[in-house]
Amino acid sequence: MDSFVIRTYGRTELAQIYCPNLCPEAAFRKLKHWIDLCPDLRDRLSALGGSSRSRSYTPAQVRLIVAALGEP
Repeated sequence: MDSFVIRTYGRTELAQIYCPNLCPEAAFRKLKHWIDLCPDLRDRLSALGGSSRSRSYTPAQVRLIVAALGEP
């Protein structure tokens, strides 16, 4: 498998990279759950401009997610 690249990802796109065997909706719910389990991660993502209505993660937000959850 290729090395994971930090770039802008759609939220479902990133979720499916973490959970490739789930349907897109379930993968997104799973990623959201994992993010909520990490202390302060949701707040740090929001501080970088994210909201529950955002459809994508910026490279800076992806870095935070990967730092908290590990590389997919």
